[in-house]
Amino acid sequence: MADVVSREKGLEKDVIFEAIEAALATATRKRHREDIEARVNIQRTTGDYDTFRQWLVIEDDEDVEFPSRQINLQDAREKSAEIEVGQFIEEAMEAVEFGRIAAQAAKQVIHQKVREAERRLIVEEYEPRIGEMLSGTVKRTDRGDIVVDVGGVEASLPRNRMIAREALRPGDRIRAILCDVRAESRGPQLMLDRVCPELLIKLFQLEVPEAGEGIIDILAAARDPGIRAKIAVRSNDRKIDPVGACVGIRGARVQSVSNEIAGERVDIIPFSEDSPTFVIASLAPAIVESIILDEDSNSMDVVVQESQLSQAIGRGGQNVRLASELTKWELNIMTDSAAAEKAEKEAGEVRARLIKTLDVDENIAEILVQEGFTSLEEVAFVPRQELLDIEEFDESLVDELRNRASDSLLTQAIATEEENSPAEDLLTMDGMDEETAHMLASKGVRTMEELADFASDELNELTGMDEERAGRLIMTARAPWFAEE
Repeated sequence: MADVVSREKGLEKDVIFEAIEAALATATRKRHREDIEARVNIQRTTGDYDTFRQWLVIEDDEDVEFPSRQINLQDAREKSAEIEVGQFIEEAMEAVEFGRIAAQAAKQVIHQKVREAERRLIVEEYEPRIGEMLSGTVKRTDRGDIVVDVGGVEASLPRNRMIAREALRPGDRIRAILCDVRAESRGPQLMLDRVCPELLIKLFQLEVPEAGEGIIDILAAARDPGIRAKIAVRSNDRKIDPVGACVGIRGARVQSVSNEIAGERVDIIPFSEDSPTFVIASLAPAIVESIILDEDSNSMDVVVQESQLSQAIGRGGQNVRLASELTKWELNIMTDSAAAEKAEKEAGEVRARLIKTLDVDENIAEILVQEGFTSLEEVAFVPRQELLDIEEFDESLVDELRNRASDSLLTQAIATEEENSPAEDLLTMDGMDEETAHMLASKGVRTMEELADFASDELNELTGMDEERAGRLIMTARAPWFAEE
């Protein structure tokens, strides 16, 4: 029997023997009047088997709740001097005769063990392949999900990982990304995905030999599954056009990829290390007038003519959304007039800030903004000559502006430091040290009163301080409350 099942299921014979032993042990326990533990050992060559009754060894100071299957260490060592807690004392017992019901129970256990072994093999085989593209055949629908036969193994394509409005029927051949492997007790274990950008990249690597060989790199992809997608490509060989290679003769290659993903239209974008150039290409066919880049917020204001606005944004914002995902920049599409209005608003805010912090009139602030000086740091620390090059400024005015900017920055730094410094009552509180006081102040706890409002677990969560010390400090901070009473 073990040989037959081993060949049919592709499992090691030891796995089959262990399943049979577990089944026989289960049947033995069921036939015995007491609640016992049993172990069966099958001779691998002859098929004969021995049955043993077991008692679990527990500590001497533990109560023996189940005498039929537990024993104290002291009593166990009377039978075996080397026995330790957690091991089993065994005695040979007569193997019971198995009737029809017992044999059926044994069969169920064997089947269960075989299924567990099969699932374990599937997990071991496919876990290292997570992220790969698999091909399979649609078998059936299961509660809205699609069950796919992948090399004789059932995989699941969940409804939320299917391409919308794609009608898949039994017998259809599909490709998908293996996104997860689950060791479940029943049903498909391999989880597939047809909407992730990785599928698009893998399909092009399969369809375009240059991409599969590494001559062309497909660096990123963004998808609106089943509708539209964009990929960024780069050639490692100057003689090869990456866009043309991916399109193919008369569009054959890109059309083959598109057919695999329900007719999804794919835009192929040449990658550029220059971010504005890359963004302009990703928004094609819309024509970009100019780009204002803000690296601090990782965003770009993209200026287009009024006639190009709808094309740049795309239906439902699709074009700009995909371009943003592809380039990893937040893109704000606007017209010339909107860009001018925004620039004027920002310039007005900068002028007002310079007027206030430098104590200058509107004319000087306007000149600074026009010359590109938008912050106190720029006025204080750029080379002095750059300010002197401004036609309307003389040496005395430049020196005065630089001094005022430096003084304002120093005042701001002192205010910030004071704001983050502990109050005197917190610094001098019993049980407090300077390091802890500054750490509390950095978390917004500057005074004894603010510390007193905390519970010890809240202070522990905020600062990582152990609850015992937190409790002592809090009670000290609350002392004035009780003194007032």
